[in-house]
Amino acid sequence: MKTIAATAALAVILGTAGPAVAQNTAPLLDRTLHGQLERWLGAGPLYLDNLYTRQPGDSASDFHAAVDGRGRSFTLMRIADDAGDSWLVGGYNPQSWSSNDGWHVTERDWQRTGFIFNYTDPAVYRQVLTDHILPSQGSRQTYNWPDHGPTFGAGPDLFVDDGLTTTISWQLTYGDPDLEGRSIIDGTYGGQFRRIEALEMYAISLVPEPHNYAMLIGGLGVLGWAARGRRRVPAS
Repeated sequence: MKTIAATAALAVILGTAGPAVAQNTAPLLDRTLHGQLERWLGAGPLYLDNLYTRQPGDSASDFHAAVDGRGRSFTLMRIADDAGDSWLVGGYNPQSWSSNDGWHVTERDWQRTGFIFNYTDPAVYRQVLTDHILPSQGSRQTYNWPDHGPTFGAGPDLFVDDGLTTTISWQLTYGDPDLEGRSIIDGTYGGQFRRIEALEMYAISLVPEPHNYAMLIGGLGVLGWAARGRRRVPAS
């Protein structure tokens, strides 16, 4: 199986990239995208909390300081090429990001719940399952290292460099195995470097159903009533 250069080698190659430019536009996440992410995840209504928005001069260490250990998250990026075309892409990481774990390996199908996506040309790419001819192909969910931004899959399927300015996509772990080597960004083959114009990270939590709110409020009321009752019992 042909694979692109190891992510560590990519980090060295891209280590000379320029600093991040200012993100002067509105946030990447709007109500329409929010709804699409809910549908792709399929877990019900979501609350998305902005953990990180790239700022001028930021590097992977700033990304890790903001998101490591914060649970599952969405990555959102606006990517552009030299011709002026742009795409909104990203990924869902069901585990916390880390600075020192290396690969997060998912051996079983029930662990392979990560996905990457293209919102501009709507498509979602999920981890390859173990019924593939090479069961381990979909196992490398994310790569977690101090000189890497959010990086998905062993292709790498979606890679962000240390300067948070450059990305590359080369399908391997995610999507249709017959499309190995294809970019989820623009559909090209061969691993084309693209410019990151904006990058945001969002923590994910479920929005409780209304009846759950009612149960919570009712439970707190019962506890408060019981506490008042205990205070009214005279001492013997």
